[in-house]
Amino acid sequence: MNTTPKTPEAGNALYGGVTNRRVTIRDLARAKQRGERWPMLTAYDALTSRIFDDAGIPVLLVGDSAANVVYGYESTVPITMDELVPLTAAVARSTKRALVVSDLPFGAYQGSPQQALEAASRFMKEGGAQAVKLEGGRAVAPQVELLVSAGVPVMGHVGLTPQSVNTLGGYRVQGRGEAAEELLKDAKELERAGAFSVVLEAVPADLAAEVTRQLSIPTIGIGAGAGTDAQVLVWQDMAGLSPRVAKFVKTYANLADTLRDAASEYADEVVNGAFPAEEHTYKS
Repeated sequence: MNTTPKTPEAGNALYGGVTNRRVTIRDLARAKQRGERWPMLTAYDALTSRIFDDAGIPVLLVGDSAANVVYGYESTVPITMDELVPLTAAVARSTKRALVVSDLPFGAYQGSPQQALEAASRFMKEGGAQAVKLEGGRAVAPQVELLVSAGVPVMGHVGLTPQSVNTLGGYRVQGRGEAAEELLKDAKELERAGAFSVVLEAVPADLAAEVTRQLSIPTIGIGAGAGTDAQVLVWQDMAGLSPRVAKFVKTYANLADTLRDAASEYADEVVNGAFPAEEHTYKS
């Protein structure tokens, strides 16, 4: 069987395609059918969200990774809805094309499907998200079913699920050996429950490719090799702002050095009186 991705027709491509509307979950499904890969990035504020939207990134995830990169927590577990909903609203208000997906934080959906619906309602009504993401496989299938039946698009997440880091014993690769079949079952159950896509995090590349082959919904890899339908990275990792990154991260810029140099130059000019100069000063 030929597994070479098809080349999208001009103007129909999800990534870079010209459109005057939001990307929808139907667009993602059609991209899967065309064999078209697409990128996803995290976003947490208006300025960077607008830049990513202008760059044509079709899906922006307001991830619970904000716990680490925005709020300074050591894991994603402590972040709350009250902290995450305003970030979602900022991203939704500042974008025109990207599908905005928001993570449901730890403790906001595990209790029951009804709890999940109440949480998702906040992110959609107050935050303006067009979809939500939750972690887990078969255990959260009832939550996914209720959300989808209520009109909430759901992105699943299996493999390394950071909200469960304490039970997983740390940030470890998932799905090796006999665990591969269980991960595949989890992904299939999310599809059956109505999820429109599923994130595969920190799983062997061959397993991710097999999951992608067996699912009719898009798979989104992060540390899952090149065989998935899409890829996602935390934008601060991708742009060189994070002091430590995982093996699967490629750094496309070094914004940490750029910002450090700019701050140092600004400080020096303030100290020696070079700033503000005449061109930065109002006249009476």
